[in-house]
Amino acid sequence: MNQNKTLGIVLLVIGAIALYFGFNATNAPMEEVTEAFTGKYSDQTMLYLIGGAVAGVAGLVMLLRK
Repeated sequence: MNQNKTLGIVLLVIGAIALYFGFNATNAPMEEVTEAFTGKYSDQTMLYLIGGAVAGVAGLVMLLRK
């Protein structure tokens, strides 16, 4: 297994973990109150969601690329 595939797996795992924490944060009571008043999630929650998605896609691309 070469370095690109290893890095792809690591990015995919990190992305999945970040998305997990991001989705759990969206259901937190304080986050729901904040979202109800402002209409958006906190910056930290958005960082988990966007960062996790980007890392996951980047890892998937690295795994599928020849």
